[in-house]
Amino acid sequence: MNTFFVKIICSDKVFFEGRCQTVILPTPEGQMGVLAHHENMVVAVEIGKLRLQTKEGEWIEAVVSKGFAEIMNNRVSILVNSAERPEDIDVLRAREAKERARERLRQKQSIQEYHLSQASLARAMTRLQASEHGKKYI
Repeated sequence: MNTFFVKIICSDKVFFEGRCQTVILPTPEGQMGVLAHHENMVVAVEIGKLRLQTKEGEWIEAVVSKGFAEIMNNRVSILVNSAERPEDIDVLRAREAKERARERLRQKQSIQEYHLSQASLARAMTRLQASEHGKKYI
């Protein structure tokens, strides 16, 4: 079984550290799969669902914010602002964030504020979609 080392680092904690068989990252171009002995590269990570398969074969999902991933020498380091398991998402808080972001998008804003509001809305929608109970709120 070919495995490689993965470390997912958030701004407040190490979300995951260990050996994996597969990592699937959300990137600006779509989903990107990483297997053992992948070519060395640095890739942007978008807001979305990240999936990884541990060496035991268990799949772990996480909702991640923007960041980047470095793939080098059979090691993957993923740095993101936040990562959380779908079962840990506070659906009510995510729903409120979605409504706040939508309201901000309706108002006149600078270009920078507009992009921040879009990012907030995307993160809230992704969190709701990933949560077990959130599907009925979208």
